[in-house]
Amino acid sequence: MTNATIEISVNSRDVLLKLATEEGLPLEALLDKAIEHYRRQSFLKKVNHAYARLRQDPATWESMREEREAWDTTLDDGLPLKEA
Repeated sequence: MTNATIEISVNSRDVLLKLATEEGLPLEALLDKAIEHYRRQSFLKKVNHAYARLRQDPATWESMREEREAWDTTLDDGLPLKEA
């Protein structure tokens, strides 16, 4: 893996080092986890915003609800559920 150098504030560096020590992780692993967490939160925020806009259009919302309802029948295929 290649590395990159970025500039961060001294305060941010200190917080990251403290967290990495508390978690028992290398700084790089902590940063990877933090970035992935932020990416997921950002994605969910966008999804929630899109659903909020969709709900503002009652006809489109109802159409989507009906489509989901139709797809729900695919679970009734008689096969046993697999535990994840």
